[in-house]
Amino acid sequence: MRSPRGHPLLASLIDLIMRPLEPLRDKIVPGARGRVLEVGVGTGLNLPRYRPDQLQHLVAIEPDPHMRRRAQARLAQLPELPLELLDCGAEALPFEDASFDEAVITFTLCTIPDVHAALDELHRVLVPGGLLRFAEHTRSDSAATAWLQATINPVYTRLAGGCNLHRDPVGLLEEHGFVIEALHPHGRRPLNLLPVYRGIARRP
Repeated sequence: MRSPRGHPLLASLIDLIMRPLEPLRDKIVPGARGRVLEVGVGTGLNLPRYRPDQLQHLVAIEPDPHMRRRAQARLAQLPELPLELLDCGAEALPFEDASFDEAVITFTLCTIPDVHAALDELHRVLVPGGLLRFAEHTRSDSAATAWLQATINPVYTRLAGGCNLHRDPVGLLEEHGFVIEALHPHGRRPLNLLPVYRGIARRP
């Protein structure tokens, strides 16, 4: 997802930057159950939202050392959470096929360098019928705003740790064999550069 050296400044600011989107995490994470993989745990903003009594095992991956260090500190305050935190990117997951019942991914698909490889890997490690719970910002439906997203994206990507403004996460999920079970738009208004979809996708 990120360079091996990571992004120390972004890691120090990301909790504040993401604060307006926190309510969406509350609608995504608490439902996770069974054997769960979180892709791109970042600083661990989702961790307090998991319900330990619903989890058999939770694995979270994060390649950025500065993000991961903050996630580890947050985890120390959650001794009841059955979490394994790994230094790992999403494009080559070190797990056997059908290892997880569910996966959680929030505001991460925008940043993964090879998003196609990552989604193939997610599809592989989920059991048939497994769920992917997601919240991701997306390309705007407005032609003018989509043009603006594409225009500023090269600069934005460098400033925002590799984040791309104009990816289509729902289209990408469908392209890689996921079936959208539920989909809810947020902030889809003209000139909003960060409209968001949250939802649930199923691996057939």
